[in-house]
Amino acid sequence: MELFLEYLKAFVVGGAICAIGQVLIDYTKLTPARILVSFVVAGVILGGLGVYQPLIEFAGAGATVPLTGFGSLLAKGVKTAVQEKGLLGALTGGFTASSAGIGAAVFFGLLVALIFKPGDKA
Repeated sequence: MELFLEYLKAFVVGGAICAIGQVLIDYTKLTPARILVSFVVAGVILGGLGVYQPLIEFAGAGATVPLTGFGSLLAKGVKTAVQEKGLLGALTGGFTASSAGIGAAVFFGLLVALIFKPGDKA
């Protein structure tokens, strides 16, 4: 039963974040790219203010998988690096914190491109 509640919380929070994105697509003139960037920036702001961490603790993957979670991770990395290295950490902290995720995305993107032969749709 506990596992079910964990999944339910992740589903509800992740679904709510996705629903916000869908509402923005349907009812505004924002392009999908601008909405995605807005989600990352919102995650950075909420993460920097310490507001997003309680949501991560509550929802787990429901809050870390969407782009707002990536923004929060960047803010957390910068905050940690600034405490350890000073002002230089503001430039390197985000890259250090998110390097594993970015590296995995690049690697698996390359792997899929090699397997499935990408091309333009006609």
